[in-house]
Amino acid sequence: MIASVARLFGTDGVRGRANDQLTPELALRLASAAVSVLGADANSRPRVVVGRDPRASGELLEAALCAGLAAAGADAIRVGVVPTPAVAFLTADYGADFGVMISASHNPMPDNGIKFFGAGGHKLADDVEDAIEAAMDAPAERPTGADVGRLRDAPDAEERYLRHLAASVDARLDGLTIVVDGANGAASTVGPHAYEAAGATVIAIHSDPDGLNINDGCGSTHLDVLQAAVLEHGADLGLAHDGDADRCLAVDSTGAVVDGDMIMAILAIDMHERGELTDNVLVATVMSNLGLHIAMREAGIEVKVTGVGDRYVLEELRAGGYALGGEQSGHIVIPAAGTTGDGVLTGLMLAGRVASTGTRLADLAAVVTVLPQELINVPVSDKHAVAVADTVQDAVRVAEAELDGSGRILLRPSGTEQLVRVMVEAGTADDARGIAERVAAVVAAV
Repeated sequence: MIASVARLFGTDGVRGRANDQLTPELALRLASAAVSVLGADANSRPRVVVGRDPRASGELLEAALCAGLAAAGADAIRVGVVPTPAVAFLTADYGADFGVMISASHNPMPDNGIKFFGAGGHKLADDVEDAIEAAMDAPAERPTGADVGRLRDAPDAEERYLRHLAASVDARLDGLTIVVDGANGAASTVGPHAYEAAGATVIAIHSDPDGLNINDGCGSTHLDVLQAAVLEHGADLGLAHDGDADRCLAVDSTGAVVDGDMIMAILAIDMHERGELTDNVLVATVMSNLGLHIAMREAGIEVKVTGVGDRYVLEELRAGGYALGGEQSGHIVIPAAGTTGDGVLTGLMLAGRVASTGTRLADLAAVVTVLPQELINVPVSDKHAVAVADTVQDAVRVAEAELDGSGRILLRPSGTEQLVRVMVEAGTADDARGIAERVAAVVAAV
């Protein structure tokens, strides 16, 4: 088998094991190349917002990135540990030429990542990322003397972001008790502060990051502790973020999980009722459950489908001028309030719907009847080559024939890890699991 040539950039920036695949040398080169591409049209010395999540390797990579920015003649505005959507917002709020977030999102602690935002806080198009990658090997003159870039800290960054959140959501949360799982990540402080400022009584868990415990058995990828805490405290709901807080998943008062599809349905109906859902359209990815499509159709809302990744949701939102989109994983994008997925903003809006209607989250989420779904992540050596292998594609065709329109199968390489994801929806959980396991076994054997 011939290995495929992968781009340095994945679906959400550059990721890898910190100080192994993702080295400080690579970070420095990336930063300098980004200045040459994203700072090329700056009227004066380029200004760059730099933020990170609390994982230990973020300190190392922040130092390397800032060195690369300064070496290329750009000034770095260090905003410290903040959510990814805060970096996007602050890039626009400070009038910076671009922003950089150091985070591997929901990935385990040894991993890290570097993602860029263009002017205004927008994610980069593929061709811009390709230009940065090409510029990494291009010769460049380095400035000297007064032209070398400078570094400064921004002590008001978190407060600016909190003010932005408060201004974006007018609903009050008075009377609600909310358990908030910060994943020992970037939302550990800002999340509870935002919900408390809106009037909620907050019980914070996994909000003590030490650089090593981010996403460790907690957050949006490990909801069992949050479920138990909601029941223990008799809370109205629980909200779980991932390491960089661009995701939000929820738990209702009965301890049941409310996933991104259900959250999108709740928010879409809310915005539809208030006349704020542009063209009555919700944007979702191919990973969203068929149950979401059925619920939206019954509510008079059209679902436009994109590829996997919030960047593709964003592209569709911007192209159509739509008001709401997201992913089953909890990335929810509301363009009127931000340029990227924002977990804390999503949590505020979801809790606001509970408070304003006086309706339990369980009852709001019941609008979506979820078709049984099985997702198996298969570790492989070359995810792109394996996904298109003849034996794998034959297995997919057999599965589609077996489902015969009563469900669906989706097979795709992960955008951030060396995995092939096999997802099956079927009429019963046993059917979904059986088909997924058979296809996954073929994938693993390639």
